[in-house]
Amino acid sequence: MTDKPPPLPNFRSVTPQMSPSSNAPALACDSHLHIYDPHYTQQGAKVECGDVADYKRIQQLLGTSRAVVVQPRVYGTDNTVTLAAIQALGEDSTRGIAVVSADISESLLEQLHEGGIRGIRFSFHTSNGYAGDFDDVLPLARKIAALGWHIQVHWTADQMVAHRNILEQSPVPIVFDHLGRMPINEPTHPAHYLVEKMLGDGRGWMKLSGAYLNTLQGVNGGYDDTDSLAQRWIAAAPERLVWGSDWPHVTEPAEKPDESELFDLLTRWCGNMESLRTRILVDNPAELYQFSSR
Repeated sequence: MTDKPPPLPNFRSVTPQMSPSSNAPALACDSHLHIYDPHYTQQGAKVECGDVADYKRIQQLLGTSRAVVVQPRVYGTDNTVTLAAIQALGEDSTRGIAVVSADISESLLEQLHEGGIRGIRFSFHTSNGYAGDFDDVLPLARKIAALGWHIQVHWTADQMVAHRNILEQSPVPIVFDHLGRMPINEPTHPAHYLVEKMLGDGRGWMKLSGAYLNTLQGVNGGYDDTDSLAQRWIAAAPERLVWGSDWPHVTEPAEKPDESELFDLLTRWCGNMESLRTRILVDNPAELYQFSSR
């Protein structure tokens, strides 16, 4: 493990110029976003459009009312900013995903639960030594099982196959980030079948997010090449899917996507079936993140 988390590059999120074409149903949830506070950002990185006030404007634009704040890499295992964001956005309507060390105590896990945390993330798609490694996943999964939490993984398709024993042996559900990060041009990659099986037997969840991370067309290309992948997950297990904006898009690419366009993608992927879209935006996240009933 390194002593410091990786520096956050300077970035600016795009402010959407128009509202989405699709209206959000009541209690719609954005199940994947990050909050950055310049007072806490490591190594003096400048962050624009990344705090709670900025995100509230995105919420208003999209019409969502529930949110899941995912701990950014730059803060390592210090979840202070994420916990503060949950409180600022509203503890009844906001949950969080933390990053924790392998030796975390039971009492600290309970404190995180009280603060709105409902899962822990392992983001290994690129080198991330500050947040542990694959050997830490199962021991931590066992620690969080009694809390009713889940594990969220941002791994490559090849990593999933190489470490399928971890995924299959986990005592808690696995949530796959960003359409599973599957190679767009390899529909028969073995990771597809691994994830489909986990979704189908109720041990996995998929985030219909990060189309801009998976497309080969660029952010202005319409994301048509992600349609078949998203629709594959919808066909496999519509009751195991949630949607997320991944705001404010610090990972890649240099040109940032528009939140309204990303939100409207879900309507296209659902074939304009409003009941299916509501299930993904409202019912499924209420179950996964333990929101109260309507």
